[in-house]
Amino acid sequence: MLTAAVSVALTAAGVAVAGLRAYRRRFLSATRWFAVALLPLGLYLTGLFPVARTIGDELADWATKLVLDPRVWTGIVLLGVSAGLLATTRWVGRRGAAAVGSESRPAAAGPAPARPAVAPAAGTPAAGPAPKRAEEAAGAERGGAGKAGKQGKAGKSDSGLDEFADIEEILRRRGL
Repeated sequence: MLTAAVSVALTAAGVAVAGLRAYRRRFLSATRWFAVALLPLGLYLTGLFPVARTIGDELADWATKLVLDPRVWTGIVLLGVSAGLLATTRWVGRRGAAAVGSESRPAAAGPAPARPAVAPAAGTPAAGPAPKRAEEAAGAERGGAGKAGKQGKAGKSDSGLDEFADIEEILRRRGL
């Protein structure tokens, strides 16, 4: 009977606080207070107060044994060792996976291609690799007769102007 009175009183007090919160236009807070206020009466009506009392008694007994019983301390040590072993194996597993993953991973295909010197127009498709790299690859496939052959034929010095000529040729091919 006393449990019922206390439950109803706690619920009524919580609903009153929720009403004050709602009056002050703090509706989120009012809803939280109302939800918490319903718990005591709900626990009483479902009969869970005796269960809570039993749980409280058991926790008190365990706490008493914790202080006085060496068997409980042995159990706590075993739980700590278990948690430590699980944490250590997880850490070592991650560390080992990272080391193995970095060794078995293939090397990069090379440096990233450079951006083209001229931005493409709005209607043209984006260019692939940089023009300079495409010309170098073509020269390497022909046995080195790329730029070196052009310089030998024209007799130009390496002033960097031949790169602009390559760019102009590519732009002409694209119609820009």
